[in-house]
Amino acid sequence: MNRFCRLALLALIPAATMSFGVPGAPAQTPSPAPAASASPSPAPSASPSPAASTAPAPAAAPSPAPSPAASASPSPAPAAPPPAAAATPAPVQTADPFGLETTLEPKKVVMVKGTANWDSAFDTLIDAFKALNTLLDKQGIKPAGNSMIVYTSTDDTGFTFLAEIPVEQDPKNLPKDMSIGKSPEGKALKFVHRGSYDNMDNTYEAITNHLDDKKLEAKDTFVEEYLTDPLKTAEDKLVINVFVPLK
Repeated sequence: MNRFCRLALLALIPAATMSFGVPGAPAQTPSPAPAASASPSPAPSASPSPAASTAPAPAAAPSPAPSPAASASPSPAPAAPPPAAAATPAPVQTADPFGLETTLEPKKVVMVKGTANWDSAFDTLIDAFKALNTLLDKQGIKPAGNSMIVYTSTDDTGFTFLAEIPVEQDPKNLPKDMSIGKSPEGKALKFVHRGSYDNMDNTYEAITNHLDDKKLEAKDTFVEEYLTDPLKTAEDKLVINVFVPLK
């Protein structure tokens, strides 16, 4: 399945045709509160105690009048804002960058070369990561970044690759098929795949179309960075950054 999209991508890359209010007002209208302050005026104006007792009665009556208006206006105000606020953040948090321009920084990596058939591609990659992790565990070296696969060539039957894990110190006594080197560097486009390795066809097809539409010129390789640990994560829960280096 994946062979066709990756073949199309690598075939396309060297081809060189890719170019890359109302609520606030009523809430503030509690200016009627000053109306309550107006009520004191009748109290001082009348010296006779009986007149003073009669004056407060009308002054007390206006105070209930503003309260219904104030209580009616705030009710729509709180109801409207919450839904708008709740709807906005959701798409922002779930959106993944597609064709985001970025710069890959070179990292020291321990790597192993390998070849794989398309039918057993993911199992082969997992075996390569297991070999690298076993080496690092034995020497007490912790990975300094996410595991990566660098595709170096593809054909109808399979592909060649480098499985890489960033490190800060050099492992010793490396097997013949392992070495220390640097990860790819330079300008690249970043895409995100979520789901199983076998379902990456759609992602690679979209990448190929994006490069073609934008007429971007890319190098003859691409990189997969596993944001989720492929040794511990269910395959359908994988999150993978796909980088396409640009010329």
